[in-house]
Amino acid sequence: MSDVLLPLTLDFLAWLAARPRDYAVVMEAWRTSCPRLTVWEDAIDAGLVTRSADRPTRIELTPRGTALLAANRGNR
Repeated sequence: MSDVLLPLTLDFLAWLAARPRDYAVVMEAWRTSCPRLTVWEDAIDAGLVTRSADRPTRIELTPRGTALLAANRGNR
C-alpha cells in the first residue's frame, strides 16, 4: 500500500469500523475512476476488508484492517 494513500485508507477503515456497510453503499461512497486513488482496491488486495457471504453483501474490516487502524489511530 502506498504511503501516500495511507491517510485516506485509514479514513476508509475508520468509516467501516463505525459499522459494517452494504457493498452498494461502499461502492457509492468510495469507488473512483481515478487510477491514482485506489483506496478500495488496495484495501481488498491488502486483506484489510472482506466481503461477507450475506445478502446484501456486507463489507467489514478484517483483523488485519482492525490492527492497522488501531496502530495508526494517532496518525490521522
